[in-house]
Amino acid sequence: MWRLGFVFHEMASGLLSVFLPLYIVTIDPVNALLDIGIMSAVAVILAIPASFLWGYICDKTRHYKRYILLSFLSLAVILYLFTLTSNVWLLIVLYALFSILHAAHEPPKNVLVAELYPREEWEKTFAFYEGFTEIGWLAGLLLGFFLSTMGLTQFFSLPLCSSLNLAAFILTIFLVNDPVLIFERGLVAIEKTMDFIGKGVSIVSKIMYGFSPDETFREENINAFCCGLILFSLATSTIFTPLPVFFSRELAIPQSLIFELYALNSTGSVLAYFIAGQRSDRSVEKSALCRIAIFRSMLVFFLMVTVQLLMFSAILIAIILFLMGFLYALFLIYTLALSMEIMPEGKAGLFNVLISLGGAFGSFIGPFLADEYGFAYTILVSGVTFLFSFAAFKIF
Repeated sequence: MWRLGFVFHEMASGLLSVFLPLYIVTIDPVNALLDIGIMSAVAVILAIPASFLWGYICDKTRHYKRYILLSFLSLAVILYLFTLTSNVWLLIVLYALFSILHAAHEPPKNVLVAELYPREEWEKTFAFYEGFTEIGWLAGLLLGFFLSTMGLTQFFSLPLCSSLNLAAFILTIFLVNDPVLIFERGLVAIEKTMDFIGKGVSIVSKIMYGFSPDETFREENINAFCCGLILFSLATSTIFTPLPVFFSRELAIPQSLIFELYALNSTGSVLAYFIAGQRSDRSVEKSALCRIAIFRSMLVFFLMVTVQLLMFSAILIAIILFLMGFLYALFLIYTLALSMEIMPEGKAGLFNVLISLGGAFGSFIGPFLADEYGFAYTILVSGVTFLFSFAAFKIF
């Protein structure tokens, strides 16, 4: 039940994710792509130190609920302030502040999952959390679809997003509690060290007695894992940041259908989260990351072929977005569990920092390439970057 407040927050985020780019287009049609790129990049860049700071503070104080409350209440206020202006530069400033305070609930949420459940249940618990809250994101997209079909999107979307975050704040007061004891991540770190030492002793013993060791003595490359996270996030944001504008401007897709396409993307994520929760297995996480990066790259290239050669097919684009959502959900579950395992206490925000770092560059690069060279180049760069993320995860 403690996750219920996060569902309402995700409802607001889902609605805002499609509405805000389209809202910028109505305010400044000529420079919309550049405005969206600057807004997204500035916001994500500022979220990088914020994520690290919030993660450090919550681990240092060992209080998590207060930062989740701060985040939800602040977002409700900022989204209300959005309704008071249509100046693009003021909206960029507000969105930057929004991003900093949004980051306040992410590291505490990850720590809550890691400390409330044993390591063997992390994948299952992260999957259930992400699947449950993704239903909220999907509901937000469906709300956007309903409002757009009624012609009410521009008038009701921002007040509704503000109200949903206020509801998340109220529910969190009653449903979320800090862990009584905080030791699970420390135990996992000790376990990994002992396993590594034990494997080394086993290999040396077999060599001394003339046996050929069947184990490999190789430590995880954390730097490669971090690079993989950045590159995967970079590729994702490069294509998804300008995508609503691409659908609206280049393919002339109605706003209601854009919400439907994103709803299918979210549906794929929900399905993957619950499948991952039922079939979680630590042994397949690393190899699965490589396969996910390759498949994502293939889907991006297929999207380019669909748009360039087959003109426009709503069904094919819907299938591609569904599968991309499915793969991203698996990626998020596996990387979240691995990050909680390999990153030390006090660095709970590092995962969000790395994701934000890639997102910051992608949020600017995507709209910039689309504006200067066309969307085909944006899609191409995204697909190649996914291949680089595959290489990084392979090294890890």
